[in-house]
Amino acid sequence: MCKQKNYLVPGAVTLAALLILSLPPHVTDRLKLAIGSLFLPLLGLASAAQQLPVAAADAVLSRRELLQLTENLRRDNDQLRVAAVQGGATARENDQLRAALGWQRQTPWKLKLANVVRRDPANWWRTVEIDVGARDGVVEKMPVLTAEGLVGHVTSVGPKHSQVVLIGDPNCKVSALVENPAHDTGIISASGPLDNSLVELTYLSGNASLKPGQSVVTSGLGGIFPKGIPVGQVVDARPVEFGLYTEARVRLATNLGALEQVWVLFP
Repeated sequence: MCKQKNYLVPGAVTLAALLILSLPPHVTDRLKLAIGSLFLPLLGLASAAQQLPVAAADAVLSRRELLQLTENLRRDNDQLRVAAVQGGATARENDQLRAALGWQRQTPWKLKLANVVRRDPANWWRTVEIDVGARDGVVEKMPVLTAEGLVGHVTSVGPKHSQVVLIGDPNCKVSALVENPAHDTGIISASGPLDNSLVELTYLSGNASLKPGQSVVTSGLGGIFPKGIPVGQVVDARPVEFGLYTEARVRLATNLGALEQVWVLFP
């Protein structure tokens, strides 16, 4: 029985082939078209399967390019940020120079601008080095200041650099007066090592009437500092030596910890 079925299948296929070959040409063409339309989707799937590895390779390449582009953008962004920081620093420096030059025109003193190139890291013995010296006409004892107020005076001079001792250092004594009706006069002396924004105003009279916020300026006595350079403002006062004298704490007008440019005052 199985052998008969095996013979019937080839016979049926042979008979179908003979019938197709015996058909008219236009019928045969239509039949081929119909059979082709049945197998076309299968052929399309096979083609898509062949192209899939190529598309995957293109996708991997595009991702690599995207990563490279991201890295380039990050590097460019870093460069722009650095340029912005440099531009901001330059703009601040230009603003400082314009303000300093404008202030110089308003002062009655002869001033020379200098840059702070080195500083003493200690808090007590406070000195800085500036980039002007003997070739610029600088000599010892010349006052040094900023637009805000007194900084100190020159202690030693080299050909191109000078050393400046800052106000509040034991080696920088300043005669100063309080801008109050009595014009109380004292000596700016060394401050404590913990806060370089404060100095002591000593040897004031016992009946000095000081109030917080009163301005303190140089008195012009002593032969180094001319009169009228701002020193700072009174913070508080207290009697000493059983009331014979008065001492006051003064907050400096100039931030000595952030000095970048200063003026040397010529006689």
